[in-house]
Amino acid sequence: MTTYTAHPIPPRVLKELRTADDAGRAPAPFTDEEGGAPLRCCLRHSTPGERIALVSYAPLRRWAAETGADPGAYDEQGPVFIHAEECAGPDGDGLPFTNAHRVVRRYSAEGHILGGRLVEAADGFDAALREALDDPAVAFVHVRAVEYGCFYYEVRRG
Repeated sequence: MTTYTAHPIPPRVLKELRTADDAGRAPAPFTDEEGGAPLRCCLRHSTPGERIALVSYAPLRRWAAETGADPGAYDEQGPVFIHAEECAGPDGDGLPFTNAHRVVRRYSAEGHILGGRLVEAADGFDAALREALDDPAVAFVHVRAVEYGCFYYEVRRG
């Protein structure tokens, strides 16, 4: 049976994104008056009054730079919310942001998309992730928003 772990954006990458994002822009932190923004640094929703920033993040580009893979046209960047300052990271090991429709997108070791699956309810995540990660051609998956395609987190075996 395959086990898996959700991974937020790594702390060293967050440090870089708080200086310049993957589009080369300086972040513009703001006070989140309403709360509810999905934070990719600690995998929880923001609370009212927290200082956060919306930055551009290219997860495959950064992964490819570390592994030598070439995702080619699959290299994309998109908006993610992070804390404006360093945070403690996730406080649990469960799967976050499963309260709405999500896409589980599969990637090969080269960073190419191998397919995806729409997950319509929280109880569908386990089956979608097991199906994806039981396939030896799948190196990792991204959980993404349906509405905008935004990256939420990466899931790997183990």
